[in-house]
Amino acid sequence: MSIKEVPFGIVFVAVLMILFGLAEVVTGFRRHFFGISTSQSAIFLVAAAAIGALYFAAGLLILTLKRWAARLAIVCVVADIVGRLVLVMTGLYPTNSFKQIVAIGLGTVIAAVFAIYIGSKQKSFT
Repeated sequence: MSIKEVPFGIVFVAVLMILFGLAEVVTGFRRHFFGISTSQSAIFLVAAAAIGALYFAAGLLILTLKRWAARLAIVCVVADIVGRLVLVMTGLYPTNSFKQIVAIGLGTVIAAVFAIYIGSKQKSFT
């Protein structure tokens, strides 16, 4: 498949996933990102970096346009979503303000939409 045949939507979603994954890693290390704060614990740092790495990897995987890679990307995104929920439930991702809750919720919904989108485009993968 040539670059002209790659569906724009897949490339767009992949780029966003890569950027969002990097943002999650940065958030883990900086403990503060775009006004959102996180736990100061070392556990959060490792968890956030791992979650971000999964998101980043999912973006790279779908760029291969391989069906097995797209399925693995969905698994990575689902693991990202579960990881976010675990961070919230354990208090490592604070929900002490409306801004925090919206950011966490919106980020999680976006990840879910990406997973659904990838699943809906299975015919685009070989």
